Amino acid sequence: MKKYKLFITLAASLFLTSSCYDLDVYPEDQLSSGTFFQTQDHADQIMMGVYSQMQSDDIFGRQFGLDCLGGIGSGYDPASYAVIGRGTYNSTSGLVTGKFKNLYEGIARANILLQNVDRCDMSDELKLRYKAEARFMRALYYFTLMDFFGPVPVYDESTIVAEDFMNMLEPRKSLEEVRKFIIDDLDNADTYLPTEWDASNAGRATKAAAMSLKGKVLLYAKEYEAAKECFEAVVTNKEGKYGEKELYPDYAGLFKPGGDESSEMIFAIQNIGGVGQDFGMPTTFYMGSRASYGSCWNNVMASIDFVDSYECKNGEPFDWNDYFEGYNENIDIRKEVLYAKLDNSKKVVTYPASREKLLEMYENRDPRMKASIILPYTHYAGWVKNAPKDTEFILLEKQGDAHENNGFIRVNQNYQLYLWRKFVAEGNMDGAINNRADTPINFPIIRLADVYLMLAECYNQMENGDQEKAVYYINKVRNRASVNMPEINNGDSWMEARTKEEVFARIRHERAVELAAEGWSFSDMRRWGLLEEVAGPVKDIVNKKLYDRVVNERDYLWPIPQDEIDKNPNLRPNNPGW
Repeated sequence: MKKYKLFITLAASLFLTSSCYDLDVYPEDQLSSGTFFQTQDHADQIMMGVYSQMQSDDIFGRQFGLDCLGGIGSGYDPASYAVIGRGTYNSTSGLVTGKFKNLYEGIARANILLQNVDRCDMSDELKLRYKAEARFMRALYYFTLMDFFGPVPVYDESTIVAEDFMNMLEPRKSLEEVRKFIIDDLDNADTYLPTEWDASNAGRATKAAAMSLKGKVLLYAKEYEAAKECFEAVVTNKEGKYGEKELYPDYAGLFKPGGDESSEMIFAIQNIGGVGQDFGMPTTFYMGSRASYGSCWNNVMASIDFVDSYECKNGEPFDWNDYFEGYNENIDIRKEVLYAKLDNSKKVVTYPASREKLLEMYENRDPRMKASIILPYTHYAGWVKNAPKDTEFILLEKQGDAHENNGFIRVNQNYQLYLWRKFVAEGNMDGAINNRADTPINFPIIRLADVYLMLAECYNQMENGDQEKAVYYINKVRNRASVNMPEINNGDSWMEARTKEEVFARIRHERAVELAAEGWSFSDMRRWGLLEEVAGPVKDIVNKKLYDRVVNERDYLWPIPQDEIDKNPNLRPNNPGW
């Protein structure tokens, strides 16, 4: 995969085009398509430029932060989409304008390849493959636009930006028209993309990626029967077209080098690090702590309610009061259970008497919890003062006293929130990480467990729902070797789920704990019409209110950016509530 990742690094340095909507001045220093598009290497470099746009902070670069809007995460700065979570954003906010602009930039890059790849000296078969790859990426960018902004203008390869730059004033297409455009692109991708690439190009879009994304587009449109057919094709490897896929046995290892390249990763952002090739995502930067490589910010943390939602190992719902009587009702009991004390030298003088019971409690929970979350009184392989350091997450009355120099994890702003372990670098990753903003762990856009759960949702929601088949696919996720959670409907009363409503509740829970920190909860809650449920106070571990998560009806779609409407009045009217 090194060759492929090197291409991405190369392509990132190429200035392909300005945004479709940057109508003020068209740049005069572009690469000349007439002289550049000559060889397959040229096509590869431009294609990797299409891929590299995914890592833009406003597209998928900070995808993990979206969980702070879906109820799974908690956070306090732009990486956690704080202005949106607190309801203070508008049509001029940078997160809104950046997402819109950068997605269209990705579309423009895909269109440039489609316009010019026929000039390259390569076989017709390869040209069709590269066009299909560009169409897959264009579909992904348009689907993301539609998810956040609803109806949007469609610009295909017939739009030559250099010629039409001042006249790109298309109105918004209907949702049905945008969706049809996306599906047509994905059908083309399914036809001409390979089942798999050779090892040097692993990670590029495949038939399975195209068919999975098509299923997701249809699922979001509530076309459950059609979506089911797509997902079934992938999981059964229909006609041998989609390759053999299987869940990676080690859930924690799936989000580390090695597991992040397994067949479970149907399509993932390829991240790389190291001296001279920093081209990763800022997962460690925003989810790590001061004890992480480069001293990080922990702006994106896990919410208390989410962590408490992990089941006990036998599948029963977790309740603090089952372990510590009065914990839920009494803050003094919570502090007694959780707080350590330091001496004058900032070393632990007294651990809570419940420390061992807490550690025992963690072991009696869904294993995905400790794989995803740094829990109080557990350890984390840190990197402090440019050297490895074993650190412990202790809780204190004054949290800022837990300094990493003394072997602890210090949470910013004295917050007492759970930190993410998933996607956060341990130590210096044996030299693989060179920059806290470039974590070299591939980030999943579509993986097999997600497909199983989307397929389960299709079976549950179909007009003639098949709850038994839905439960079958949920159980496949729960049966991962390292997870091995009890199956739904295994005979225990608390594992019963027979009705459509009961099975949906199981799907909702399983998506939360399986896909935590992957950023899909916000889209899930919006498409389910449940976003209002995440409104209300965000609290810390001892139940102290930190801020209010604000949700209004308008938040189901973000506004079309005001500067885009100023340039193109045909984008009016804006989305409801804006």
